[in-house]
Amino acid sequence: MGKSDRLDVYFVAGGKYHNIDYARLEILKLLADQPRLKVSVGADYSDIETICAADFVITYTCDVMPSAAETEKLCEYMQAGGRWFALHGTNSILRFLEDGSVDCPRENDAFMDMLGSQFLSHPPIQPYDVEVSAPDHPLVKDISTFTVDDELYLSEHHGEQTMLLHTHWNGVTESFVHDQWTSDEPRSCMYLRPYGDGEVLYLTLGHCRGKYDMQPHIEEYPEPEFGAWKTTEYYELLRRGIRWAMNTL
Repeated sequence: MGKSDRLDVYFVAGGKYHNIDYARLEILKLLADQPRLKVSVGADYSDIETICAADFVITYTCDVMPSAAETEKLCEYMQAGGRWFALHGTNSILRFLEDGSVDCPRENDAFMDMLGSQFLSHPPIQPYDVEVSAPDHPLVKDISTFTVDDELYLSEHHGEQTMLLHTHWNGVTESFVHDQWTSDEPRSCMYLRPYGDGEVLYLTLGHCRGKYDMQPHIEEYPEPEFGAWKTTEYYELLRRGIRWAMNTL
């Protein structure tokens, strides 16, 4: 029996220093609004065969990397026409050093090239304005500038991209090895990255952290953080991103 009009989606939700349970639940609720979707969920890329059999992939992770063999299969999947909606820390590798700083080593170049960026740093969480870079694009059309109290991702970018959302920030991020961000260039918050016959949609917003999510570095985190999840604009971007992945936007 065929799939009829069913679409299979694989959702990877896992990693460190974030309230993954909250993000997983919120995204699953949005996926449940689409009756055509059949969702599989994992915490990493180990179920690579199921991932690469899906019609599209969604990821909300932090410091979760595929193995070399898994990376190769993911690249083949995307080059063959896959769609990937990547959220927040999907492009992050974090190493806490003895001096207390955080390094983001370039340990999986093929993966970061496919995604189109690698996270390197962020300033302390603070409010910042998110502006629309491509106002006629259906993913962001009719969304006005909005303010989030979120991690502001400072990343190294790769390959062809269409920037959809951006912000502005420059300065020094003292907690990170890659700490110099003194140019005035726009900082991408959402972009499209073609890769072979496939395409990645990356949205950096969406930080969230709960009481125990910084263990063992901090025993109890003082205040829960919900970042862009507090805004109606973020949920609208997530809904549009899911429809983009379904090729129905």
